[in-house]
Amino acid sequence: MPCGLADFTFHVPAPAQRAVCTSRLKAPLGMQCIRSGSPLQQGRLSRQHLFCKKVSKVVQAVALPVSPTIPDDVEQRKQMCESYGFTQIGVPLPENVTLKDVMDSLPKKVFEIDDIKAWKSILISVTSYALGIFMIAKSPWYLLPLAWAWTGTAVTGFFVIGHDCAHKSFSRNKLVEDIIGTLAFLPLIYPYEPWRFKHDRHHAKTNMLLEDTAWQPIMKKEFDSKPVFRKGIILGYGPFRTWMSIAHWLVWHFDLKKFRPNEVGRVKISLACVFAFIAIGWPLIVYKTGIIGWLKFWFMPWMGYHFWMSTFTMVHHTAPHVPFKNLDEWNAAQAQLGGTVHCNYPQWIEILCHEINVHIPHHISPRIPSYNLRAAHQSLQENWGKYLNEANWNWRLMKTIMTTCHVYSKEQNYVAFDDIAPKESLPIKFLRTLMPDYA
Repeated sequence: MPCGLADFTFHVPAPAQRAVCTSRLKAPLGMQCIRSGSPLQQGRLSRQHLFCKKVSKVVQAVALPVSPTIPDDVEQRKQMCESYGFTQIGVPLPENVTLKDVMDSLPKKVFEIDDIKAWKSILISVTSYALGIFMIAKSPWYLLPLAWAWTGTAVTGFFVIGHDCAHKSFSRNKLVEDIIGTLAFLPLIYPYEPWRFKHDRHHAKTNMLLEDTAWQPIMKKEFDSKPVFRKGIILGYGPFRTWMSIAHWLVWHFDLKKFRPNEVGRVKISLACVFAFIAIGWPLIVYKTGIIGWLKFWFMPWMGYHFWMSTFTMVHHTAPHVPFKNLDEWNAAQAQLGGTVHCNYPQWIEILCHEINVHIPHHISPRIPSYNLRAAHQSLQENWGKYLNEANWNWRLMKTIMTTCHVYSKEQNYVAFDDIAPKESLPIKFLRTLMPDYA
């Protein structure tokens, strides 16, 4: 159960330093010690930051409160890592560092568009999606979930291609990007231009309270407004959080009133393309395979895509120690570098999704193509490593987000639903019991 800040405070004025396990530090299970002076320490991990290396054993949870501040003491940050499911919790970025300072530290080559690599990403997505459709067609019923998981992940690659097009990092030709972006989004019935306009705002106002168009904490006033609405919020931000992007897709992208007058023309074109795909594509699928075929070949992979859409976005910007700030307190460099989380996934997922999980450099500059994100992240690790938040995708990370990061609190960043409305928060208590606590 999360604790309030009043239950736990930090009083350690010592400067930040690297946490290195030794024989005197009783490292918990799952933490591999790095001895001082070892080749590993002297090499890639020589920068000053907290590093926790995952091994195959299960890490037991460490009781730690939701805290708005990141302690300077490395041992306490290590406890936060273990409690939240992170491998590294970065120290706060100094106030005088600007986003331009961080961007200027990146190698120029990471901004270069490579047409061969760009079209290779299309080949990977088309081939993996076609393989997924074949698997669905040929799999017995008990293997269909595996086929859907593969196909939903493959079609997420289409979204990432369109995502690069929207950020002008796919091609030097804007018309090519608009065409490829629109086509890539069509199987997802996602309107390209409406998403592009709203996504630009997400990058301009990442983790800005009430302004970021991606994830937002629930405001207490909203939570208290209506009992029915409250129940929906608890379900949406609890057990159904990994599909909440469906609600985001519906709310943000089909209402013309949400767009500026100069945007409406392009929005209408995208909406017409989406509705044309629905009007032509869906009947063809039903005609060839029936309603069951529509569910098997389109709907279930689409749900798989939304699982990844929700999960990636949620993990990238949501953690107990990552704050949302008002405009007068918001700092672009702190939000983009320290407010974005790098998370490693199984390699096949990263390949099919074109490494969109390597997300911190993408928020330093959206103009970095997806195939250069890994090199850009390596540069950030070398130059800004101690400020980065990093994790390996694990049960504890997801459990922390889904059971703790709910209602906005300026003092604590987040307050869990069951701390505010325990009687109505049975879904959250159910998740706490059901979800494993492995890291």
